[in-house]
Amino acid sequence: VKVRRKQRRKAQLARWRDKFIQNLQSAGLLMEKVNVKKTIHYLKLHAPWDVLVYYAEELCLRAPLQAQPHPDFNTSARVLQKVWVPNIMKDSVPNRPVDYYTCAFRKSKMEKFLGSDDRENYFTNTQRHRIVYEILARTVYGRRKRAEVGVARLLNEGAFTGAFPLHEGPFELPGCDMQPDQLNKRQVLYHYWSNWLKWYKYQPLDHIHEYFGEKIALYFAWLGFYTAWLLPAALVGTCVFVSGILTMGSNTPVGYLFDHPGTVFFSVFMSLWAVTFLEYWKRKNATLAHHWDCMDFHEDEEPPRPEFVAMAPAMEENPVTGVKEPYFPEKARISRMLTGSMVIVIMLCVVMIFLVTVIIYRSIVSVMMFETGSSVLRTQVGTPSICIKLKYKITYHTALSETFFPTEMHRTQTQYEDAFTFKVFIFQFVNFYSSPFYVAFFKGRFVGYPGHYGTLFGMRNEDCGPGGCLIELAEQLCIIMVGKQLINNIQEFVIPKIKAWRQKRALSSVKKAQKAEEPKRWEQDYELIPCEGLFDEYLEIVLQFGFITIFVAAFPLAPLFALLNNWVEVRLDAYKFVCEYRRPVAERAQHIGVWFIILEALSHVSVIVNAFLIAFTSDFLPRLLYQYKFNNDLHGYVNFTLAYSPPSYNYSSHTVCRYKAFRDENGKYTLVYWELLAVRLGFIIAFEHVVFFVLRVIDWMVPDIPESLELKIKRERYLAKQALADNQEPCLFSLPLTPESSETEAASKDLGS
Repeated sequence: VKVRRKQRRKAQLARWRDKFIQNLQSAGLLMEKVNVKKTIHYLKLHAPWDVLVYYAEELCLRAPLQAQPHPDFNTSARVLQKVWVPNIMKDSVPNRPVDYYTCAFRKSKMEKFLGSDDRENYFTNTQRHRIVYEILARTVYGRRKRAEVGVARLLNEGAFTGAFPLHEGPFELPGCDMQPDQLNKRQVLYHYWSNWLKWYKYQPLDHIHEYFGEKIALYFAWLGFYTAWLLPAALVGTCVFVSGILTMGSNTPVGYLFDHPGTVFFSVFMSLWAVTFLEYWKRKNATLAHHWDCMDFHEDEEPPRPEFVAMAPAMEENPVTGVKEPYFPEKARISRMLTGSMVIVIMLCVVMIFLVTVIIYRSIVSVMMFETGSSVLRTQVGTPSICIKLKYKITYHTALSETFFPTEMHRTQTQYEDAFTFKVFIFQFVNFYSSPFYVAFFKGRFVGYPGHYGTLFGMRNEDCGPGGCLIELAEQLCIIMVGKQLINNIQEFVIPKIKAWRQKRALSSVKKAQKAEEPKRWEQDYELIPCEGLFDEYLEIVLQFGFITIFVAAFPLAPLFALLNNWVEVRLDAYKFVCEYRRPVAERAQHIGVWFIILEALSHVSVIVNAFLIAFTSDFLPRLLYQYKFNNDLHGYVNFTLAYSPPSYNYSSHTVCRYKAFRDENGKYTLVYWELLAVRLGFIIAFEHVVFFVLRVIDWMVPDIPESLELKIKRERYLAKQALADNQEPCLFSLPLTPESSETEAASKDLGS
């Protein structure tokens, strides 16, 4: 029976594959079988000129109108140039792509675009890849109503084992006699970007964009921008930590190293830093989006997902374009979205059950160690970080995305990825931050007092250590920012090597059969690891952003370790994309998507959490109150924070016990407790209002789009209007170019201007 099933399955896959290839040929693609072996068959696809032109207009690709000088996006480079300081971060990367004024491609206006007479080189390789993959994603191979559409589904079913654009030659550098201008694009990226010796150099973002497309280029631009902004945060955080070390000897309270007035200043600083960073990233993002011709790319221009087209029960007129498109009724979409959301709710419940189990276990261990006669008042049991490692990828290859999330039927791939990212991040937020939140705000809050201890499921609640919960939180963050990040980097370096070794080993039998033949480009690329997208890369850095902003009051060194990690992260990711991954399809993107909304939410959450952290977890306000009411030198402060156990407890245990609380001998809260509570609430209100007010001022003062960019946009629209007007002669008025832009002008002439 199993043999018959396998045979039927194999025959079905063959039928799907044949039907798919037949429909690709009907769509106009040219194909040739190359290097046909016994076990592996390669099919090379080409898009002829007519197909490229048709899809270029449908996909709203941008076409060049006029060359312009290269803008300088690095603020630090401009500042250093003004003060006449040599810029060691600047690097002379060869073959920089020419920058153009562009407009939407129109077949009827072909003669008005630069280089239109050179059909071989008019469309870039990334544009060709995008067009071919769009055809692959739209082509039907089975029944439409079953969403049997697209190469991604065929890959998941096993009909094909890979579908990828080819790299442009090897990444290894040739001999020393070759000039830098003669290097291919992949070699340029390998030598000037993924090279570890270039760790202090600017990233060649234009070359990254030209080779990988906007989506990947925007990720690396954001990662580099964020890493650069970590420099001031790391410097201030280190100074705050050093000041705590220098003044620790003159202060009585335990835990002063991480709990002193400098941490309050640093909390305010990091709240302002986070919002200012995001505001200036919006400016940087807008500049890059315009420079890379994706500023006008909106979801309305993005074609519907093939699954959405296949499963949509009705057609309705698009209110923007006036064209009838597949449509899902709102009620049907809401029910599907609720179904997909239940998956996240179930996973969150699993995490919360695991958290409660850990708390109960820790309480049992603490009580057992206390009852067996330990000589200390309280036994510290290490807090395990709750981290259920579940791997999620934004591909069709995960069972989760295949089974649940497509049921929501988002119209475009961008909407689908944003919804998927948001829901998975909610789960990961609880997964990664639940333990720090427990230590910061719940541990030691419901302990009770001697003779009347608080319990959970019959077990005594856990208390903080002698240094307070802030010290434990600092220890936990230190483990996360140092140990966990180090392990992640080792995994990112080792795991691709293991996967590549396994891939080559699986193909070793095929390679033995062709010893005399030199492997072709497609064979070498097939041995590489399939690119798994950017979700894990974004998730890792966004979670790091949350740790250095939300809990920064407990560990001022967090930005420093984040900076060191990101210097390594940039080169690790660059090496993976250039050397170890198959070349991904160049995808268009206007911004970093829903990740920016998540970053904004984390920056606002950090203000609230830091206010409560300083008010209720830190000893800053109790010390301040003691200095104001009793002694400015904090003499007697520790005795001030300790209460005496009730007489009933003393009679039963025959000893007097002291514990950390503001209670009288009967266990009732003292007047100092209520005074301190009023101070804490007043501090939270003042902290939040002041910080949020300053944040709004920063938001108002920093425009999202620079003035120079607005001028360029107006100029580009004017040129587009002139070029596409039916009653105008094709006349483009050139801007006066500066001497340093003469090379750009010459390059545009070489391209057929």
